[in-house]
Amino acid sequence: MINNKVKQLALDFPHRPSLGRDDFMVAGCNQEAVSTIDLWPAWPYFAICIYGPSGCGKTHLANVFAQMVALHTNHPYRIPFIQASQITKEMSHTLFETSPQIVIEELQNLSDQEALFHLYNTYRDLGGNILFTSEIAPARINFSLKDLQSRMSIVPALEIKAPDDELLMALLLKLFTDRQITPSAELLDYLLKNMHRSFSYARKLVEEIDNISLAKKRAISIPIAKEAISTLNSDRQFNLFY
Repeated sequence: MINNKVKQLALDFPHRPSLGRDDFMVAGCNQEAVSTIDLWPAWPYFAICIYGPSGCGKTHLANVFAQMVALHTNHPYRIPFIQASQITKEMSHTLFETSPQIVIEELQNLSDQEALFHLYNTYRDLGGNILFTSEIAPARINFSLKDLQSRMSIVPALEIKAPDDELLMALLLKLFTDRQITPSAELLDYLLKNMHRSFSYARKLVEEIDNISLAKKRAISIPIAKEAISTLNSDRQFNLFY
């Protein structure tokens, strides 16, 4: 016998985030980071670090940087994006030979400090560029290797702060648009007044609203948004994205 109480699962329809320069919402909380990315290749130093909470747009800006490299250098393929936790000593020269510009993400998860030390020196000495991303400022990362600590201390670090009302509204609209959804002004206003104010929460909230709408086969509405907010706020894993 079919259990009528079995929750109907939403189909996993694909959605494509827009990651171009024109898709990035610029506001006071990220203006400095955006302006510095736009300066490349005339950066104040060979490397920079953009840091801020999960979901604030660091990877988006890294993709903008990659596009700028392609535009200015006719680079035939996307520059490497490397997790800091996966850096090895063997990478230094082989990486530079492949691409003089790279992105190193999640600097706070660095595991091999000596490997990054050598990679840093190679790119600095040979005229390359590194864009670091991190959830915390490099100055707050515990680099036990003092030579690396001294080098990272002179890398310009640009913070993306918590979103203001204008940016949060624009972010919600973009997140819905990435899922081919056109939200009403009333819905956006309701969300802005009732949601927790963070980039990650906004992303999780739009995902939850979409899932509930698909599962119930109902158009997105304020009652569905209210249910989504209630679900997220009662989730024991809430602190992972807030």
